Amino acid sequence: MKPKFFSAVIVLLGLVSFSIKGQDQPTGQKPKPLEPSSLQQLEPAASAPVRSAAEKYFSDVELINQDGQTMRFYSDVLKDKVVVINTFFTNCTGACPPINRNLEKVQEALGDRLGKVAFLVSMSVDPETDTPARLKEYSRRFHARPGWIFLTGKKENVDWALYKLGQYVETKDGHTTIIIIGNEPKGLWKKAFGMAKADELMKIVEDVINDR
Repeated sequence: MKPKFFSAVIVLLGLVSFSIKGQDQPTGQKPKPLEPSSLQQLEPAASAPVRSAAEKYFSDVELINQDGQTMRFYSDVLKDKVVVINTFFTNCTGACPPINRNLEKVQEALGDRLGKVAFLVSMSVDPETDTPARLKEYSRRFHARPGWIFLTGKKENVDWALYKLGQYVETKDGHTTIIIIGNEPKGLWKKAFGMAKADELMKIVEDVINDR
């Protein structure tokens, strides 16, 4: 029987993408960004700690949150957490604001479980424009509390992290309206339409928290 993690990878890579114009991505091979230079290195020494399958897959590219803090993608953002992940850019006037308003409602529903039981993760698809300061200002529009992380960073790193989630796009306007809800310790990953009703999204979040 395959480990649950590998099933999760299949789900992640097989996500159906919806552009903000409501059109599906073209069929065929999905675009792939260049591997970040920080990952292009020799094999780790024999004395290096053994990495889990999940860490090897997602990688630990460095990203930056809205407070200017460096966060490693797997170790700091995903590992041992339940996460609700969406993609956006701060200049977006289409799907991004209503999706983030939905996440604001999910934040309210989580209450004091936010940042303890589950984390919200909003990843910019326009990292060259969306600086940490810009993300901080944007996060205030949705009354983001600790436990709602907004991420940017070097473009090659952000692109790679998005690719590993099945969310990489070559142009920011092509970003998806799919939200990914994952329980990393259990290897359980689900997807939801970001513009669905907030209470419907919360039902999926609760299912993933409870590993159903």
